[in-house]
Amino acid sequence: MPLALLALAIGAFGIGTTEFVIMGLLPEVANDFDVSIPLAGYATTLYALGVVLGAPLMTVLGTRLTRKQMLLLLMGVFIVGNALTAAAPAFGLLLAGRIVAAFAHGAFFGIGAIVAADLVAPEKRATAIATMFTGLTLSNVAGVPAGTWLGQQVSWRATFLAVAALGVIGLLGVARLVPAQPERAASRLGSELAVFRNPQVGLAMLMTILGFGGVFAAVTYLASMMTEVTGFAESSVTWLTAAFGVGLFGGNLISGRLADRSPMPMLYASLSGLAVSLGLFTFTAHHKVAAVVTLVLIGAFGFATVPPLQKRVMDQAAAAPTLASAGNIAAFNFGNALAAWLGGLVISGGLGYTAVNWVGALMTVSAILIALYATHLERRTARSGRVVAGGGTAAPASGSAVEAGAVTVR
Repeated sequence: MPLALLALAIGAFGIGTTEFVIMGLLPEVANDFDVSIPLAGYATTLYALGVVLGAPLMTVLGTRLTRKQMLLLLMGVFIVGNALTAAAPAFGLLLAGRIVAAFAHGAFFGIGAIVAADLVAPEKRATAIATMFTGLTLSNVAGVPAGTWLGQQVSWRATFLAVAALGVIGLLGVARLVPAQPERAASRLGSELAVFRNPQVGLAMLMTILGFGGVFAAVTYLASMMTEVTGFAESSVTWLTAAFGVGLFGGNLISGRLADRSPMPMLYASLSGLAVSLGLFTFTAHHKVAAVVTLVLIGAFGFATVPPLQKRVMDQAAAAPTLASAGNIAAFNFGNALAAWLGGLVISGGLGYTAVNWVGALMTVSAILIALYATHLERRTARSGRVVAGGGTAAPASGSAVEAGAVTVR
């Protein structure tokens, strides 16, 4: 794999750390600002919404920059946002800092996925995307546990200062390792928007919202669930988040390879495993060993959905992939925000911390139903030979890359 993928993974590591580390620090943040746990959960919800808004906005604003220049700009925004979070004197300013940092997230992963796919042969796209996302999964194995420990031992503010420093390392990595790219004319916004007329693009994004969103219904409130329900000590949250990260890493590693061969079967398997794991977590959360095993499975099945979902959107929008790729990252985070909000509602409604797992399971089952419909529509379109909007014929039922009339991602 090209060395430039390491630079993208470094940036992903920093972004992943700031996205997930708040899960283990919600009690500290809530105590510091004297707010409830569900209200502190808005630090997750608004971050996710910031990604939803920032992904398309930053992508459109950066159309006159090379992709490398845009990645450098996004890492700068990320650094500023985390520094503001660390220095926030009031809860509202903390939320503002989270939103600023989130504006870098979606566009970085969206543009980074295209750069990663452009660095390898077409049949290795999903593997390249998974390699970039390895930084995100490793952040849960190392960055998030370390950040949680630092926040509990020193201060949650020290954690976000450390995350800002990670952003500096990511910026230097992109500057050093990502190859220079030629200047490009402003992207044709009409062409980018036209791909959304392909119903398969919208269906893939809806799968993303409901599928991976199910993970966040459970893990947003992981610290409180594990301490209040399972009976773990607060200090155990550090290694529990690491266990979740191990699951993410394993799921991403396996899925990246299999999604290049059979993307839709991989997607069905991962979504089904995720739905079952989330449903079981309602019961296993009451037993320490079973809870840890289930948490690892949720991480593994959850992130196993990411390479095939991202690849599917890029394949279906191959004629103009930039906005669609960033839009799908926004879809991931819209699902995260929706799940965190719904989870907060069931907790505030007195249903308990474990009820959030049923929220996640139901979201994931909905994603499976949408995937089945998308496959049915795809087969029907393939039989009719009808050309879909977005610059290519419909992809075959297996979900492999767009063939006739498709334009390779560049």
